[in-house]
Amino acid sequence: MLRAAAWVHWGLFRLCTGLSVRMASSGIAQKGVLANRVAVVTGSTDGIGLAIARRLAQDGAHVVVSSRKQQNVDRAVAVLQGEGLSVTGTVCHVGKAEDRERLVATAVEHCGSVDFLVCNAGVNPPVGSTLGASEQVWDKILDVNLKAPALLLSQLLPHMENRRGAVILISSIAAYMPHVELGAYNVSKTALLGLTRTLALELAPKDIRVNCLVPGVIETDFSKVIHKNKAFWKSFKENMRLQRIGQPEDCAGLVSFLCSPEASYISGENIVVAGFSPRL
Repeated sequence: MLRAAAWVHWGLFRLCTGLSVRMASSGIAQKGVLANRVAVVTGSTDGIGLAIARRLAQDGAHVVVSSRKQQNVDRAVAVLQGEGLSVTGTVCHVGKAEDRERLVATAVEHCGSVDFLVCNAGVNPPVGSTLGASEQVWDKILDVNLKAPALLLSQLLPHMENRRGAVILISSIAAYMPHVELGAYNVSKTALLGLTRTLALELAPKDIRVNCLVPGVIETDFSKVIHKNKAFWKSFKENMRLQRIGQPEDCAGLVSFLCSPEASYISGENIVVAGFSPRL
């Protein structure tokens, strides 16, 4: 038993030592504003999530990427490692408790602790009205979009306390400007604004800041129901005086900033990245 325990300890030591060497050997990691910090990003194998994972890694962090499908995780890890970035990955459906536990275990086993959590994973089941949504649809949307970030954070919290870390929730412009066809999704993203304010108060004594990114119409597969609707997009652009559709990279820099020391006095904010402001 003692020999087995020794081998487990040695294995974890090698993992963490290897991580430190990889981070130290990267020019980006050595001079990055997030050097030697660890970030967990959910829903990070494409779109906004992948852009965020890439930017955090470029700024020096070791990033744990995740999504529901193993092939997507493998592809994202290969791409980012091919760019010389320090990343690991694991499958995680954030709506499943066992997957959240695996994500936490992966981050802790590889890195020892976690500094940043970015909750990007989300779901928007079939388009439809709020009152027309079934109980199953309500449960799926709220489980993934609202409950999962809180539950995952509660599991990671013991490994994040007193490290001057940050949590970034990802909402949507639908929180301020509901799209009639996105019913329950609108509601879930509006609730994230309140969750941000509440968690910011709760976690302040633990030296963890909580903010929320509110993307506008960003060109991703997830949002194509909106930006591929030519009539809607034409009207939206004209009304909001938009010059272009947003790109995932438009969101990534802000997330890195919110994780950085430069944002150490910013918490409880819901920040819109949409090419216009939907509120005062």
